[in-house]
Amino acid sequence: MSEHAQNETPQNAEITENSENTENTENGENTESAESGVPAFADLGIDGRVLAAISDLGYENPSPIQAQTIPLLLSGRDVVGLAQTGTGKTAAFAVPALSRLAELADVNGPANTPQILVLAPTRELALQVAEAFTTYAKHIKGVTVLPVYGGAPYGPQLSGLRRGAQVVVGTPGRVIDHLSKGSLDLSNLQYMVLDEADEMLRMGFAEEVDQILSATPDQKQTALFSATMPRAIQRISGKYLNNPVEVSVAAKNTTAGNIRQRYMQVTGSWKLEALTRILETEEHDGVIAFVRTRNATEELATKLNARGFRAVALSGDVAQNQREKTVDNLRQGRVDILVATDVAARGLDVERISHVINYDIPHDTEGYVHRIGRTGRAGRSGDAVLFMTPREKYLLRAIEKATRQTVEQMNMPSVADVNNSRLGRFSTQITETLSAGDLDVFRGLIDSYVSENDVNAEDVAAALAKMAQGGRPLLAEEQDMPPARMERGGREDRGDRDGRGSRGPQRGPAEGNATYRISLGRQDRVQPGNIVGALANEAGLRSNQIGHIDIRSNHALVELPADLTSQQWDALGNTTINGRPIEIQKDSGRPTNAEREGKPFRSGGGGYKGGHKGGYGGHKGGGKAGFKAGRKSFEKPSRDRY
Repeated sequence: MSEHAQNETPQNAEITENSENTENTENGENTESAESGVPAFADLGIDGRVLAAISDLGYENPSPIQAQTIPLLLSGRDVVGLAQTGTGKTAAFAVPALSRLAELADVNGPANTPQILVLAPTRELALQVAEAFTTYAKHIKGVTVLPVYGGAPYGPQLSGLRRGAQVVVGTPGRVIDHLSKGSLDLSNLQYMVLDEADEMLRMGFAEEVDQILSATPDQKQTALFSATMPRAIQRISGKYLNNPVEVSVAAKNTTAGNIRQRYMQVTGSWKLEALTRILETEEHDGVIAFVRTRNATEELATKLNARGFRAVALSGDVAQNQREKTVDNLRQGRVDILVATDVAARGLDVERISHVINYDIPHDTEGYVHRIGRTGRAGRSGDAVLFMTPREKYLLRAIEKATRQTVEQMNMPSVADVNNSRLGRFSTQITETLSAGDLDVFRGLIDSYVSENDVNAEDVAAALAKMAQGGRPLLAEEQDMPPARMERGGREDRGDRDGRGSRGPQRGPAEGNATYRISLGRQDRVQPGNIVGALANEAGLRSNQIGHIDIRSNHALVELPADLTSQQWDALGNTTINGRPIEIQKDSGRPTNAEREGKPFRSGGGGYKGGHKGGYGGHKGGGKAGFKAGRKSFEKPSRDRY
């Protein structure tokens, strides 16, 4: 670092600027013009080869974070950048890093050890950053960019490091693994970036970040980017950065103006129906539905597939090769709906996402902004829909306050709306088939059938249309909206907590349905898909007859029609999951005295015997222990050490 660079800006100087940018400004795209005082990329002193790559992308003016950060990094200063996702952070550190790499190669020749190391909190973000580096380096000869992350085979990464990758973009766990194996040599590192540093620390990578930074040379340039500035980030900055300049871009609007934001007030048991009606009545391309837990991704994706949609689940536990295949299927249109958790979808960038559905409302405003930023990419318009129960209204108000935008209310599409859409699609299919021609064989077949059977051609066409439906009803039927159950104090009933002895359902069944209990639960490794598949394939129940599924430790509760036929009961009596009988019965609510004493339980509608000890409440110590156990069941971010 030059003395001139150090004297240019006071130690720990702070530069602050407001930004109108949104999620769509990543990689340099910016709506501000040069007339507003923003310089052009050509005025920032960027290496000509990198500038040519920026020009190829059609970018002319940098975003505020880029306009402030790029000159500082080009001059050799360490930088702490405070900016939200979507303000163009990737180009802010990739462009000066590659400019420096190109200039060093001109003087010393191509390097055969890593010169640039970028740490990112998730696999998806690491891949996204690596792709950006590759794009900006397209006119620099001999530059190799290598992403290293957990969940992927070591072989290709080891080969890439042996061949001499100059740019390494990795997650902390896998970088530590390569350092431990001796396959990653940081002795000649020139440039270090910590991207989304606060997220890395939130995910528990503080120790790994310290270990990696300690293994790098003192005489390197470092850029740290973070959305917030907690004490842990201040500690890292003070310990590892050399007189950094703090650049702060305060976003006036944290959500994009081209994203339409709406909310629907709906009880939990009607969320699936609400989502189905939206998908049936609104034009959409790719869709991401956000839920809170891994189990919820599997359950919702299974139910959507049963209703005829192409959906797939994505959570933090999915293997990396499967994750990449899933995202590629979504990008290529082989899958239309991705049901995901926040951790799994972080860094995901697919242009065809037209709708983001907050199936479960996020508990923090930053999570909401990250979620809806997955739509409205590359200048397209997008839709964000938020499902909200009455008791979650305070979360909506917090979102509106933080984003300084009003979220408009929407009503659930009616059955008439759904049927109009279905009829319209069916009519369109007929028109497209007629336009395609090649119908002579079928015309002859119809003519022959009409003459031989003395029937009207219209009746034959109607029969063929019914055959095309494959036994599925063409028109939806009206359902009665169940009234919200209220508990003392007027709040919506949240249902009984899942103590080991609890048998009460979490929510009341819809009108005409009842809650049934099966004798298999989490301890039997039962997933929602297993239950839906068994009930649909073995018991012959239609997908629209299977409602909410609540899997508990030693049993599961399933919402089914209250008036099952004797044939359905017979089929259910022979239904198994993983070779074990489900022993289904109507749920009777809380345990009886006999159950509390550990005696067998018998009830009508089934033949379950077993009983269980513990009684209502389940955990010793009362409600607090149950609450703590419940909290542990929520999904936690994986620590990417594979």
